[in-house]
Amino acid sequence: MILGVPKEIMEGENRVAATPDTVKKYIADGFTVLVERGAGEGAYFLDSQFEEAGATMIENPIELFKQADVILKVKEPLFNKEKNIHEVDMMHSGQYLITFIHPAAPVNHKMVQDLAAKGVISLTLDGIPRISKAQKMDALSSMSTCAGYRSVLTAAESLSKFIPEIFSAVGRMKPAKVLVVGTGVAGLQAVATAKRLGAIVHACDIRPDACEQSMSVGAKVVETGVPADIAIGKGGYANKLPDKWLVVERENLRETIVDMDIIILSALIPGKLAPIIVTEDMVKEMRPGSVIIDISIDQGGNCEISEPGKVVQKHSVTISGIKNIPGHIATSSTWMFANNVYHLVDYLVKDGKMVIDTKDEITSSILVTDGKKIVHEGAKEAMGL
Repeated sequence: MILGVPKEIMEGENRVAATPDTVKKYIADGFTVLVERGAGEGAYFLDSQFEEAGATMIENPIELFKQADVILKVKEPLFNKEKNIHEVDMMHSGQYLITFIHPAAPVNHKMVQDLAAKGVISLTLDGIPRISKAQKMDALSSMSTCAGYRSVLTAAESLSKFIPEIFSAVGRMKPAKVLVVGTGVAGLQAVATAKRLGAIVHACDIRPDACEQSMSVGAKVVETGVPADIAIGKGGYANKLPDKWLVVERENLRETIVDMDIIILSALIPGKLAPIIVTEDMVKEMRPGSVIIDISIDQGGNCEISEPGKVVQKHSVTISGIKNIPGHIATSSTWMFANNVYHLVDYLVKDGKMVIDTKDEITSSILVTDGKKIVHEGAKEAMGL
C-alpha cells in the first residue's frame, strides 16, 4: 500500500502529515511512502531527512496523488493555485483521504460533495471519539493543545497594551482581562497560558465538569445559565443547544464579554457547526482595541462576524479567524499530528488493506464519504440532507 504525503497549500500552513520518524515506522510496517519535495520545510523536517528515513521524494503533487492509495494531509483539500487544479481533482475513485475535513462547516460543503462524487473514501480527524483506545489517534486534542497555547500569544501580539500588571514611575497599569469560552482541551490550555502571562482570566463552559477544570488552573468561572441535563451530550461533550438556551447563554455572558480585552472562542460540538455565542451587537459594545481569537472557525466560528482565514477589524475590535493556528508552532504540532495519524493508519490497516468497518466506533465517527455518498451525520445535517 502506498501512502502519499503532499505539501500543504493553505496560506501560512507549515505543518506536514508525517515526520521522518513516522516514515520509518510506516516503512517498517510494509508501506511505501511518497513525500512531496519541500513538504516538511516549514516545520524544519528536511527532504534529506525524509530520504534517509526511506521515503521516495516526488516533485509534482499531481503525480503523488496519482500514485498513492492513501493521502495523508493536515488540512482539507484546497485549490492549488500553482498547478491550477483543486486537490480533489487530483484524486481518484477508491483512494483514501485522512485529514481534517471539518465537513459540517459551510465553506467545506462543496468540497465534501466533490469528494463523494469522485468516489474518494474520506476520513476526518476532527471526528475521533475521545475514548481510551482512540487517545493516541486523537489529533484534534493534540492540535487543540497547540491552538489554545498559541491563540493567547496571537492575541497578545494584537493587543495594544500589556497583559500583566505593570508598575512604573508614572503609575500602575492594570492587567488585561481575558475570557475563554469553551474549556475543553484548547480552552484549558488558553486559560493556563493567559494566567502564565499575568492576565485576569475568566472562563465559561456549559458543562459543569469543564468549569471545575478551568477553576483548577486559575480561572474565574462565569455562569452560562444552561442546565447540565441540557448542556451535556454523548461522551461528556457539549450538546447542540436549542435556540432559546443559546439566547440565555449569550445574555448571561454579555456583561462579561463587553468588559474583556481578549476573548478566546473555543466552544465546539463534535461533528456539528460551532454555536454563535458572540453576536455582532456584543462586538459593538466591546472596548476599542479588544481582540477576539476564534479558534472554532474551522467549524464555522463562535463569533457571528468572524471571517474564515482572515484577521479583520470590525467596530474597532480585532477579530482573528485564522484557520491553522497550530501551524504557527509547526515543529511541535507536526510531531504530535504525525504520530496521531500513524496510530490511526495502524488501526485501520489490516493485512496490508484499509478496513472500513462502519460498526466500529472510531471508524463510524470519522467516515465522511464512502460509496460516492456523504455518510457523515453532522455534514448531512448542516447541508440539509
